[in-house]
Amino acid sequence: METMGRHVIAELWGCDFEKLNDMDFIERTFVEAALKSGAEIREVAFHKFAPHGVSGVVIISESHLTIHSFPEHGYASIDVYTCGDLNPNVAADYIAEALNAETRENIEIPRGMGPVNVKQAKVL
Repeated sequence: METMGRHVIAELWGCDFEKLNDMDFIERTFVEAALKSGAEIREVAFHKFAPHGVSGVVIISESHLTIHSFPEHGYASIDVYTCGDLNPNVAADYIAEALNAETRENIEIPRGMGPVNVKQAKVL
């Protein structure tokens, strides 16, 4: 059975505080990341927390992109899940570069193939 989707979970460290705390910047970055991966955007929803932090989602026909940012720690947790022929790494890499991540760990999980076998994280 072929995979139904690919799910990239990325841990981004050493990110720019201002970018992690700028909801408009993050929203634009995630929309652009989705488009660069070839996805079809369905819905966009982001929320700015006080005193800092942003959470959001871009719903795509092929699944979703999400973020939870912790500017005070220079950290962002992102998920990019795509179905079909789209490569979620295209979007994940774009986001990491846009946030100026100094360190990142990516784990890619094939979805829909039965029991999950998580491979060692790839530190970039």
